[in-house]
Order: sequence, then structure tokens, then C-alpha cells
Amino acid sequence: MTVTKKEYILAVDVGTTSTRAILFDETAEAITTSQTEYDQIYPHPGWHEQRLDDLIGTVNACLEGVAEKLPGLGISKSDIPVISITNQRETACVWSRSTGKQLFNAIAWPDTRNTVTVRQLSYKSPKGLDALKEKTGLPLSTYFSGTKLRWMLDHIAEVQEAHEKDDLMFGTVESWVLWNLTGGLDGGLHYTDITNASRTMFMSLKELAWDKDCLEFFGVKESCLPKIVSNAEVYGKIKSGPFAGTPIAGMIGDQQAALVGNKCIELGSAKNTYGTGAFMLFNTGEEIVPSNYGLLTTTGYRAGPKATPVYALEGSIAVAGSSVKWLRDQMGLIQETTEINGLAEKVKDTGGMYFVPAFSGLFAPYWDDTAAGTVVGMTAYTNKSHMARATLEATCFQTRAILEAMAKDSKKRLQVLRVDGGMTNSDICMQLQADILGIEVERPVMRESTALGSAICAGVAMGLFGWDLSKPETLAKVNVTGKTTFKPENDEADRAKRWKGWEKAVSRARHWNDETGLVSRTPGAFESDELQVPPNKY
Repeated sequence: MTVTKKEYILAVDVGTTSTRAILFDETAEAITTSQTEYDQIYPHPGWHEQRLDDLIGTVNACLEGVAEKLPGLGISKSDIPVISITNQRETACVWSRSTGKQLFNAIAWPDTRNTVTVRQLSYKSPKGLDALKEKTGLPLSTYFSGTKLRWMLDHIAEVQEAHEKDDLMFGTVESWVLWNLTGGLDGGLHYTDITNASRTMFMSLKELAWDKDCLEFFGVKESCLPKIVSNAEVYGKIKSGPFAGTPIAGMIGDQQAALVGNKCIELGSAKNTYGTGAFMLFNTGEEIVPSNYGLLTTTGYRAGPKATPVYALEGSIAVAGSSVKWLRDQMGLIQETTEINGLAEKVKDTGGMYFVPAFSGLFAPYWDDTAAGTVVGMTAYTNKSHMARATLEATCFQTRAILEAMAKDSKKRLQVLRVDGGMTNSDICMQLQADILGIEVERPVMRESTALGSAICAGVAMGLFGWDLSKPETLAKVNVTGKTTFKPENDEADRAKRWKGWEKAVSRARHWNDETGLVSRTPGAFESDELQVPPNKY
């Protein structure tokens, strides 16, 4: 009798505030995990930085943490044939080709210091903020890593000098991590995958290559950029540490990783990740679908260097789980975030009340940074349970708004929404989501979809478990045990009435701050003043 050796995939997930390493088996059971937080640096309002040494340091710490647990689990390092990487997208990293040291702290994806940079770039084209949208699928924005690099080239002497001398290496977080894991100065590989590359504003969506016109527009040399690779191939091997010699495969940005992790690999499937904000991706297949309704066009994944790329539409919600924290920390209506569920369940509806949590304007599909947080429809009957329920409904309504835009852009209607993230722990929130959308909502038991997505890509690259992203049936056993499906419990008339109320509430919230001189605009909104740049101490 032949005993089949059991194999595992170790996924490294470098998030916004911490790094995790999660060991998966072929059914997506998380066998063990190791997690380490790292410092967030806020030099000025709107500025958000991270140390490059912290990013790779926490990766190494998490790999060591998993390695230490393996003997107790009866698992050998030889049972782990591959390690994958997923990461916070749009965070810009710069380091020296000659020394391997950072030239400036990483500028994290939420950072908005480059508002004036965006304005100046928009003046270079009659299309304004849409100057490169046809090629990249993106509007000029503070969000994307290319405008962050342009800011550093304009303001940080060390970065500018390195760029001029061809000593500059630029990448997003996965590039920095891969370069270090594969040797750094000793032969480290300078690669990025198509999902992270698509968020730089330097890459042509059609060609999946650095675009000369885009680089000229930004004034960036191609010599500082990493090589673009697919999401499912072997890139190299780890040079040192407890997993020395282990191949690295499966690099993919976090939201696209969640698309794969939720098995949204069929045309017209979609996922929503409910975190502090919420990010929804809709699989448009091989077609690059331009958005006319406030969404981003982006890459989904490429399952190998010769595979046909899959594209997606993306919509983001600025305030999701953070609205619950606001009820706790600012309003004092609850002591713990989980209490919102019990409060919301005490009433059958919101009593006609709507809450639009536009604390920093509205993201997709409205893109109105003059919108303000608004509560409407209150009466003497309204109590804190109505407010709790309206807070949960707000995220669900915003999700519907994005899906409505996706349907208009793609000409396809979603049948099932797959979900992950912290807010999905709430049964009542997910039931409200099903009722508001009028479709089924699927929630898996294992909700580490970001790490799982990169693990699946690595498995495909290594030929493990028979996984094939072009054949959904090969993933049939992945993360299905204990799956919960929420089905709509109301009728279309009720949905239409509630949706009409939401749209009225949003109309009250929009343009609220117009009188301050602000105007409604697309992503990358800029401010009038530029902060003084501190000396580079890095």
C-alpha cells in the first residue's frame, strides 16, 4: 500500500499593519499561522509611511514563527514545496541598487501627500485626471504608486540622485520582499506581478508591459522598474533562513488575491472584502472593460506566463467596518463592535432612517469628496437600535451601488456575491446584504481569502493538487466545508422602496461642502496647500 505524502503551501501576506504567514492544505484549511505587527509612521496629517526594514523583517519573523511550529504538527519543511506572496497594493518602495538600503520610507497606499503632484500631472493633458485612463484603466490619483514615486522624485534628493545615476530600484511591497528573500544584493530578483504593476499607472493593460508613453508622462526611467511576471510561475528560491531553497511562486496583490481566494474565476463572478473599507472586484474575463460609471479597470490575474490574462472591474467603499468603530469610539452607542449585531436585531427595520457614512466623501461609484456624513429620516420613534441597523445597511447599500455600476459597465448581472473580511462575521449584516441586493451571498468558514488566493496561484504554478484556474471544478474541494449561503427574505417591492430611500439620502449627503470652495471630483482629489517636506533621515 502506497501512502501519499501530504503537501502544504505557505502563504506570506504583507498587509497594511501586520504580516502573516499561513500554512494551507489542499482544502484550504489553515493548519497554522504566525503574525507580527509593524510600526505605522504618520509624519504629517494625510501622510502614512512604513520602514522597508520592518516589511521584510516581519516576513522573516513570520517564516521563522511557522518553522518553529512545524515539529509539533508533525510536518516537515520538505512537506512545503512552495511559498507564495500577497501584499498591500499601491505602497511605493524605493531602495539603492548598490547598497540595498531604502532611500526613503515606503509611502503607504492611503497616503495623500501627493495631492499637488496629481494636480500638476493633470495639467499636462487636455484629458485632465483621465490622461492615462485609456491605457492603464486608472485616473490620476494619490492612490496609485506611480504618483507616489513622482512625488519622491520631486522632493527627495536621494531618490532623485539615484534615479539619475541608475542606482534607483522601485517597486511595490511584493517586489521588495521577493528581492530580499531571493538574495538582495546577492542576486536578488527584481520582479513585480501584473496585478501590482497595473496599480502603478506605468503599465499598459493591453500589453501587460511598461508603457513608454506612461513613463515619459511621469518622467520615470524604465531601468528602475522591476520585470513584470504572471501570478502563477516559479520566480526563484529563498536564499537563506529556515526555508532556504524553497521555491517562491504565486505573487498577487491582496484584492486580486481575494478574488482568486473566493474562487471568482468565472466570467461575471464577484467578491467583496469588508474591512475598514470595502473592496469589490468583478471578473470580466478576457475583456478589458472601460468604466463609464466610476469604477477602476484592472487586471484580475494571469495563471502563468503563457496564460490568457483575466481582467476585472473594481469599486471601493471608503467607510465599511470603520463606521461600526465610529459608533463605538465616537458615539459611545456600543462598548464592543460585536454589540452592533444584538442592537440591530432588536428592530425589524430602521424605521425609515438612513445613515450615509461619508466621513471623507464618497468613493465608487459617486466619487464626491464634498459629500458629508449624513443621517436622515429620524423621528421621535428613532432609537439606537435603528441607528445600529442603519449603520450595517449603509455598507450593504454602497455595495449595491457598486454592483449597479458594474452591471452597467459589464452588461452582466451578478447572481451570487462571495464575501470575506471582518464584517462578514455578522449574520445580520450578511442577511441585510442579501435582502438589499436580491441575490445570494456566500460566506466561507475560512475567510483568509487574500492569503489563500496567493496559495492557489502558487499551487497552480507548481502543479499541486490538480488546481487549474481555467477549470473551476478543480477547486471544488477548496474552502467549501461549512459555507453559509444567505438568501433574500424580502420581495422586489421592498428592495425597490429601500433603494429609493438610500438614493434620496445620498443626494442629501452629496455636495454638502461645496460652499467651502471644494468641487466634486474623481479619485486623486487635491488640496490647495503643499506641506513642507522634512529632511530625509533614512
